[in-house]
Formats: sequence, C-alpha cells, structure tokens
Amino acid sequence: MTEAAAEPGDAHRDRVRRARTAVRLARYADLASARAARPVGTAGHRGSRLPSAVWDSLLPALLLLHVLTTRAPHELAVAVVLTAALSLPLVWRRRAPLAVFGAVAAAALVQWLVDVQLPADVALLVALHTVAANSGRRAALVAGAVVEVGVLLACLRWATEGAFLTPFVAVTAMTVAAAVLGVNVRTTRAYLAALEERAVRLVQEQEQQARAAVAEERTRITREVHDIVTHNLSVMVALTDAAVYAQHRSPDRATAAMLQISETGRQALTDMRRSLGVLRSDEPDAELHPPPGIAQLETLVDQMCAAGLPTRLEVRGGHAHVPATAQLTVYRLVQEALTNTLKHTPTGTHAKVRVRCSTGTVTVDVTDSGPRPPRPGATPSGHGIPGMRERSAAYGGKLQAGPLPGGGWGVHTRLFLGSGGAASA
Repeated sequence: MTEAAAEPGDAHRDRVRRARTAVRLARYADLASARAARPVGTAGHRGSRLPSAVWDSLLPALLLLHVLTTRAPHELAVAVVLTAALSLPLVWRRRAPLAVFGAVAAAALVQWLVDVQLPADVALLVALHTVAANSGRRAALVAGAVVEVGVLLACLRWATEGAFLTPFVAVTAMTVAAAVLGVNVRTTRAYLAALEERAVRLVQEQEQQARAAVAEERTRITREVHDIVTHNLSVMVALTDAAVYAQHRSPDRATAAMLQISETGRQALTDMRRSLGVLRSDEPDAELHPPPGIAQLETLVDQMCAAGLPTRLEVRGGHAHVPATAQLTVYRLVQEALTNTLKHTPTGTHAKVRVRCSTGTVTVDVTDSGPRPPRPGATPSGHGIPGMRERSAAYGGKLQAGPLPGGGWGVHTRLFLGSGGAASA
C-alpha cells in the first residue's frame, strides 16, 4: 500500500505530496475528459479534441515511466507488473468505476502481501474519486471504507516505529478529500442536469404559451372579422336593395343609399385593418376612426335604420368610466344582435337597444319584434352567438339569446367591469 520513508518527516511529506498530486490529476482528468467529450465547436472544446481514454491513460503512463526510471534492475519486473496492475485499470474507470476500483484494490492487496512499496498506490485514491463521482452514496462509503482499511494495513506494516499516527492521519485526510471531491462532482453534475431539464421544460412551456397566444389571437381575429364582415355586408346588401328599388321613383334616396354604402365600405375596411393589426398610429384613419364604443351606438342605430331596420336606442348612466375594451365589447354585442335581426326577420320588424351603465357593470339588452322561423332539421351554426358568448364571458357575463315570451327575439348579458377578462375581449 502507501510507501513510508526511513524518516517520519520525509515520509509524511512525500505521502501527502503524492496523495495531493493523485487527487489533482483525477480532477483534471475528469475536467479534460468532459471537455473532450463535447462536440467540436462548442465552448470548452478549444483546449483539446482528444478522447477521454487518452486523458485517463496519462496517469498510468506516468506511473509506469516513473517505475522504469527509478527502480533497480532486480526489482524492475515485480514493480512494473504491480504498477501495471494498479494503474492500467484506470483507463476504464469511467466505463465501470466499481469494477475498476475492485481490480485496483485487489492489486493493492497483492502488493501488500508481497511487501512491495510503490508510488502507484495513488491509483486507489483516483479509483475512489471516480466511484464517488459516478456511483451512489452507498458505493462511495463502501469504497472509502475499503481504502481506509488499506491505509491502516499499510501504516501498520510500513510506518517506522513511533511514527504510525502522523502518516495514518495524513493519508486518511487524503482519502476523505478524494471521496468528498468525487461526491461534489456527482452533485454538481446532478445539479447541472436538473438545470438543463428545467431549461428544456421552460422552453416547452414557452412554446405552449406561444401556441396558446397564437390560437387566442386567431380566435380574436376570427371573431372580429366575422362581426365586421357580417354586419357591414348585411347593411350594404340592404342598402343596395333599397337603392335599386328607389333609383327610378326617388333618385335622391337612391343616391343617399349609395353614399351610405360607400361610407359603410370604408368603415369596414378601417375596422378590418385595425383588427388585423396593420393600422399604424400615424395614419389619419387611426384618429378619424377610433375603436367603436358606447358613444358610437347611435351611429350604428342610424345605420341600421337606413338599412331598413327601425331601431331605438336607450342608454342609461354615464359610460366615461367604462374601459375602452369593455365599450368595444358592448358595441360588438349590439352590432351582432342587430345584424342577426336584419338578416333573419321580415320587413317591418322593429328593434330596441337598452344599455345600462353602473359603477361595476354594464347591462345590454337587444330585442326585436320579428318572428324567426326555425331552421328545419338543423341547428343554427356560425360564429355569431358563440362569439357573443365568448365576448360576454371575458367579463364574467353569461349571454342569454332566444325567443321572448311575447314574441320576437332577445339578447341579454351583463358585463362585470371588475373581472380580469378585459384583455381577451
């Protein structure tokens, strides 16, 4: 096992120096092999592109060279064989740390039995460091206990009389240091693996959030485009029919209807560009056509009246405190309800819009007097009512849409301004 010199002081210094060198070589070999294992072009790979086996072969080669250059010829054969048995297994220490440690420990036991002292005993510390760095805590404790037993046997046989305690404490300290450094390497590796796993998980979560944001934006755009296109096309179709009907009997009314169609088309284009996010703040239309709100309901009602749907508007309470997104939601709800009435009811139907604003809520009621014949064999489809429900749910409201007891159709909802859904409106 470990070599003892003739003088206690020199033996202690030599033993400590060799043990420290072994631990440092093991740590440097770990670092070098880890760098060598990285792909070419990555950070930390600039030092060398040699495989880890080359670095693991460095210590056995140095130990063999030391024996070949320092041993007497009559001791050379046994020293070389024992040094090779102690050091050569270190080449495979990363692939099978426990097996390598067992082979090195067995070679050290043979060395102790034949009573030959060799510097290659530092291979035990390197093998212990590798076990502690690559195996579990129990394996590290067992390996450390085996090395400590070897330290005890070596000091009992080779320490000079009266100098047992000093080398025993010194080599024991080196054994503990090798084991602790190995455990630290394993802990650091596990910590880095956990960080890498967390980074991968965060990337996956960010991708999921990005996909959810894209889906939400698509839903918003679909809802806005549906409301804009359906409403404005319905109004334009009604105005076109009126203009065609009145072009011979009342040219003035036909001209007014055509001008209204032109204005409706321009408004539809502006709303479409705003919904798709292509309207810049420095464009004139951005100031001339702000996002519609409760104040624009009167213009909407006039537009519906011009399209052939007499509509009455009633707004109670001030709406200056209502956020712009909530006002846009109210506007779209009323717009969709009136568009459905214009599309699905006969001529002569009247509509009424009631908006009641309070401190924390906005109540919307849209009713009409026209019957709506059921569709045979099918249920209503499209984005109209589902989109209205989504808008209302964004502010904690529940939309109610259906026939009224006294005839006609009604849409009712209440928006809660304190709910956190304004962003999705």
